[in-house]
Amino acid sequence: MLTRREEREQAFILLFEKSFNEEVTVSELYDMAVENEAIAESEFAKTLALKVTENLGEIDAAIEKHSVKWKMNRISKVALAVMRLAICEILYYDDIPVGVSINEAVELCKKYASKDDYSFVNGILSSIAKEEK
Repeated sequence: MLTRREEREQAFILLFEKSFNEEVTVSELYDMAVENEAIAESEFAKTLALKVTENLGEIDAAIEKHSVKWKMNRISKVALAVMRLAICEILYYDDIPVGVSINEAVELCKKYASKDDYSFVNGILSSIAKEEK
């Protein structure tokens, strides 16, 4: 059984992979990853990644609004996938505390992104969270 943190990490991996494979759906990526044992089966990870792609317009609009002086194409694919995941949780998952979503995003950045990314991500997510209150 996976922890919620591990499930989030799997959702992040799916979203990161999707950023390189526009023509493949998240469901297809999930099925291939499970089949190849790259990730474990997780309904939460799959649902979360799908929810991000279904609401990508609104999620990316929030990122653009709060990333002052940063264009979307300048943000690393890792930071973008992490932010999309956390913003999805903040906007669409009332049962997940905002602080948990932000903290998990920062931890994913520390693990996968550059040293500067996690403070950038934390700032954007904190700004979005304040607006959502």
